[in-house]
Amino acid sequence: MGDTTGFLKHGRELPRRRPVAVRISDWREVYEPADEAVTRTQASRCMDCGIPFCHSGCPLGNLIPEWNDLVYRDRWHEAADRLHATNNFPEFTGRLCPAPCEASCVLGISQEPVTIEQVEKEIAERAWDRGWVPPLPADRPTGKRVAVVGSGPAGLAAAQQLTRAGHQVEVLERADRIGGLLRYGIPEFKMEKRVIDRRIEQLRAEGIVFRTGVEVGVDLSADELRAGYDAVLLAGGATAWRDLAIPGRDLAGVHQAMEYLPLANRVQQGDLARSPISAAGKRVVIIGGGDTGADCLGTAHRQGAVSVHQFEILARPPQVRSEANPWPTWPVLLRTGSAHEEGGERVFAVNTERFLGDSEGRLRALRAHQVELLDGRFVPVPGSDFELDCELVLLAMGFSGPERGALLAGLGVELTDRGTVARDAGFATSVDGVFVAGDMGRGQSLIVWAIAEGRSAAAAVDRWLTGQSTLPAPITPTTAAQR
Repeated sequence: MGDTTGFLKHGRELPRRRPVAVRISDWREVYEPADEAVTRTQASRCMDCGIPFCHSGCPLGNLIPEWNDLVYRDRWHEAADRLHATNNFPEFTGRLCPAPCEASCVLGISQEPVTIEQVEKEIAERAWDRGWVPPLPADRPTGKRVAVVGSGPAGLAAAQQLTRAGHQVEVLERADRIGGLLRYGIPEFKMEKRVIDRRIEQLRAEGIVFRTGVEVGVDLSADELRAGYDAVLLAGGATAWRDLAIPGRDLAGVHQAMEYLPLANRVQQGDLARSPISAAGKRVVIIGGGDTGADCLGTAHRQGAVSVHQFEILARPPQVRSEANPWPTWPVLLRTGSAHEEGGERVFAVNTERFLGDSEGRLRALRAHQVELLDGRFVPVPGSDFELDCELVLLAMGFSGPERGALLAGLGVELTDRGTVARDAGFATSVDGVFVAGDMGRGQSLIVWAIAEGRSAAAAVDRWLTGQSTLPAPITPTTAAQR
């Protein structure tokens, strides 16, 4: 702790977002470049709290007080080393993680917490700019071959760890590019894809082989998969989206968020001249108030929507913590992201009951009503029914688990009551030599959990292959469930 009174002298400060009128005219990330002096000042707010609860808030166990102190002391290279010691991809989490570490920050008892995520991002970016993220190939090969199915954050983290342990790792991805939802689910304005590309080059230089356009269970059978590798790690995510089975669901103009967002990203990748599902000139309703809904909101703004309403079935959260929601529990608060700042109307405590179409089967409006929560059930508020004109509805209601397709059926792995792939305390499935990490086993969760599970599952696979492992394992499925 370099500045013992930093938290007393300085308030929380983040980089400014680019002006709304400017940023919705392009797809670049929304934040202005950070000032180094401001970043070091913000790092100085990390206090000598005795028990750093940020450690328990972070599934990766990031050494947050250590690298905050190093940044304050202008020892950036050491800070980058400490950061990468626990996190394979801080440039991803520094942009995309909702920062449970900040919710756990002891300073949050009486002040705004330390800007942990922003400091993390600045360390990572400086490390890349200065050449401090070299490939780290293994000293000696083990001769073991491992297949990682899926190239999202869990799969990439596991692949890197297993490669550094000396195994020959192949990442199998059914899409045409590596990255999973990082590539096609996260809009460019939240994370420019150059950030993924430079990391992929580092992983490739370490020896990882990437195979795209390979859908396991279809292009490569489950039997061929198991026969061709000494171990298999499933990291395909929880991509089975929740639907809204109400009258009018089949109308033209009603789409899943994950049908809409990948197309917008493909336009930015140069694959399409324009998206076949576009908000341009349309009145848009987004059903779902989470991060995916906000991603749809920001995308609709950039495509030129006439208006956007975002529906959330829950009541509007409070602006400040209630007495029933004390620190260090996760703060249930109204969160305003950059997309909300750009426009649109957020509508809380509302349930959509029917989509209305025209004579040609195209969406023209929806019918909804207000609700209140009584005895754990959403009950319609009498007399609150209304209709809202719209030409595009985007369903952003989350995911129910992994897809029940040829991969899981072919492998014959057991599933839990929740529909996720069942696993033991060592990330092993019911099939010998087959392991699972990330949302596929955990269910829909955060990027930081995906990376943590990828790291831990890699240690479990390494141990199964060689009898022991020196790879770090920050969590087990048991401790993950407890947290």
